[in-house]
Amino acid sequence: MGMESDDDLDTLSRDELAAEVRKLRAGIRRHRDTSGHDLCWHHPQLWGLLPERVEPEVAVPPWPKFMRGCVRYRESLQAQLPDAPVDDREYRE
Repeated sequence: MGMESDDDLDTLSRDELAAEVRKLRAGIRRHRDTSGHDLCWHHPQLWGLLPERVEPEVAVPPWPKFMRGCVRYRESLQAQLPDAPVDDREYRE
């Protein structure tokens, strides 16, 4: 998959291209605006904005390595956004 998967863009009208850009921007904004526990989740809705339909091949690390990655991610948020508000709610399904 590469640029050839974007060949469909060559056949779209200006209005269709504008609609596609709006759809993609809305999806990126939804992803960007996640907060709290939603930051940690798998986001297939974002991938679903692409025209090609594939089942992503997701490899999941073993628990200890996965949890260390979660801790590193949270540490990076603290470093990059030290003044971000804290969302102190527990995760619940």
